[in-house]
Amino acid sequence: MVNNYFWDFDGTLFDTYPGMVNAFQKALQLQNVSVASEEIYQIMREKSVRQAIQLYSNMNPSLNVDKLKENYTNLEIKEQVNVKLFPGAEEVCEWVTNNGGHNFLLTHRDQSAIDMMNEKHVLNLFSDFVTANQKFPRKPNPASLNYLVEKNGVDLQTAAMIGDRELDIAAGHNAGMKGYLFDFDQMITTVEVPEKRVLKLIDLIEK
Repeated sequence: MVNNYFWDFDGTLFDTYPGMVNAFQKALQLQNVSVASEEIYQIMREKSVRQAIQLYSNMNPSLNVDKLKENYTNLEIKEQVNVKLFPGAEEVCEWVTNNGGHNFLLTHRDQSAIDMMNEKHVLNLFSDFVTANQKFPRKPNPASLNYLVEKNGVDLQTAAMIGDRELDIAAGHNAGMKGYLFDFDQMITTVEVPEKRVLKLIDLIEK
């Protein structure tokens, strides 16, 4: 049984995409670049914020990339107010712990991820976490996963990385564990083949 779950945060545990998209759109507008929110969402969903920054800076040579990053970061903090857990997230985490397993968090977000989890009273369901504050290489590099596995003595046969993008699946595979894709809007095409692909988190619960 897989009962050690390594969770991505943005787009997996918490639906932070609306705030991310709004902040990015506003940051672009501050430099007189107008882009539809649907387009920004698709790029963030399929790729990453970093790749969105790279794409729009390539398309708009006049963009000040450092200013775009700074404005996005400042705006995004303000946009993430009362962010909701995805339906089923808490139930799956409880199922994991009730079956003798552990939940771990692996996120590129900073301490704000921990604050949001604490606010929604789910932090107690997690045994350990890695955030941006710990300066590990970004996924799909498995260094942060390897750290959590070794520190907590996790059997890789019982472990899975759960995330909403291909890089999460690749990170899990690179660490020697399973990769589960949460493809809630069916937008992700992967080269890496996930052991599970679910539209609803609740479907992760093994009967």
